[in-house]
Amino acid sequence: MPFACIFVPDFPVEALVRAEPELRYQPLAVLEGKAPLQKVFAVNENARRAGVSPGMSKLQIEACTGLVLRTRSLPQEAAAHAALLDCAQSFSPRVEAAGCDTIILDLAGLEPLFGPLPKIARALARRASDLGLETSVAVAGNPDTATLAARGFLGVTVIPEGKETEQLGSLPVEVLLGNSVQESAQLLETFNRWGVRKLRDLAALPDVALSERLGQAGIRLQKLARGDTSRTLVPVEPPLIFEEVIELEYPLVLLEPLAFLLGRLLEQLCARLEARALATQELRLDLELQNGYQSDEIYAKAESLELRPSPRRLFSRTLRLPVPLLDSRIFLKLLQLDLKAHPPGAPIVKIQLAAEPARPRAAQSGLFLPPSPEPEKLELTLARIAGIVGDDKVGSLELLDTHRPEGFRMQRFAPSEPRGLKPGYFKSADNAGLKPCSTVNDHNIHTQNMNFQNISFQNMNLDVQNIDAPCDLVTALRIFRPPVNVMVTMRDGKPAHITCSKNKEIQGEILWAAGPWRSSGDWWEQEGWARDEWDIAVQGNTGIALYRLVRDRIDGRWILEGTYD
Repeated sequence: MPFACIFVPDFPVEALVRAEPELRYQPLAVLEGKAPLQKVFAVNENARRAGVSPGMSKLQIEACTGLVLRTRSLPQEAAAHAALLDCAQSFSPRVEAAGCDTIILDLAGLEPLFGPLPKIARALARRASDLGLETSVAVAGNPDTATLAARGFLGVTVIPEGKETEQLGSLPVEVLLGNSVQESAQLLETFNRWGVRKLRDLAALPDVALSERLGQAGIRLQKLARGDTSRTLVPVEPPLIFEEVIELEYPLVLLEPLAFLLGRLLEQLCARLEARALATQELRLDLELQNGYQSDEIYAKAESLELRPSPRRLFSRTLRLPVPLLDSRIFLKLLQLDLKAHPPGAPIVKIQLAAEPARPRAAQSGLFLPPSPEPEKLELTLARIAGIVGDDKVGSLELLDTHRPEGFRMQRFAPSEPRGLKPGYFKSADNAGLKPCSTVNDHNIHTQNMNFQNISFQNMNLDVQNIDAPCDLVTALRIFRPPVNVMVTMRDGKPAHITCSKNKEIQGEILWAAGPWRSSGDWWEQEGWARDEWDIAVQGNTGIALYRLVRDRIDGRWILEGTYD
């Protein structure tokens, strides 16, 4: 049964290089501890060649020219480990986390799907590289042999069955040592006194003599050196959390360099989501702001002097998308537009970006349906419009459960999936069900918040005898948006004269008035409403015009709500 191991050399360094790829080819040292007692925790290969090694103090390495120093970031290491798990689980469901830098996965049954073992190993290394991690990948017949080969050999290694002892023999015995520094130093000193330098030397020692001197621990190390172990994996089930973090060395003030870093984080998030065959419908951006402190040293000094500095503020923005998307460029543009409309207002010292996973949208266009705009372009267009007119003025209308005229609110636009209807039927305006459509000339007119009334002309002093109109005449109210403010003169409790300062055509004596129709509601809320409605006829320059006149009983304002056609 084949197993694969993915190992990340210099894992703390690689976790930082994911956010700053330009540091990969420079000497880099990772520091740990508080100033001025910081020590080197990890280095890359270029720093080793320059003479820097873990354990050295910051004072000792300051003389090295060209050396880049960074502080260890545990959140970035956690994000790198999560990315490594995403890489492994995109190939196999049985994955074991043998350490923050080591992942073991079961390859049983994957050859028909991904090809032979060398091809799978190269695909694992390529997927890890796409996620920003340079790794060593090894494939062997048992998990321990694959782990030793990944730790000892660079690049991609495939060990055939029965060749474990021969392949591992050239590795130094240091690859067998555990995490305990004291125990590892004692074993290494013992092996040096015995002249054991390579794994082949340890594998050739007699079993009984080795057991008498080192006990069962020595026998276990010898089996590892021979590649003669067997165990089952302990699968890990990590939660689906997709987060990327950058802790900045210097505070950011401008949005342009922030967008550059956000682009990198979004590319890493999208690569991780793509590895799991997922998309996202919600992005959450958390920015840790610097509250009045010019640098981290001043902030730390104030904290050490117990000046009780105020905790750093957290600036959060959330983008909720109408459909699941997976396009880092669209995400970056949406975040740029949102931050331009809502700037953080302080220097930024830490960036954290999280994506809520969702299943990708599966859509198929209908043969007889008109083409709809792409969701990515539509969302970007809506975001640009919202940046001009405001977030609360863009979206789709949602009718409120109230009798108040124009009772609606704006909600985020989300395109609905087309539903197949039976031929010869259309959906009614009130969503009550399907109604038959008799001919192609029938029209389903959906009007919201518009009142249609049959106006009776019997009590009007107008000559309508010569009007040839059908008996079922219906007049439609054309709403004014916005409503027109007017001044009204009352006589005997009815409107008698109307004047509009902005439109000279809407003024004159009121020939006829019907009403008032009184309505009110929401009196239990802070914004209650009460109004009187009148239907009036006004003699204008071009003839008689019919209007809907409304008086707000709360503030006493008169408005023309619309005209009758």
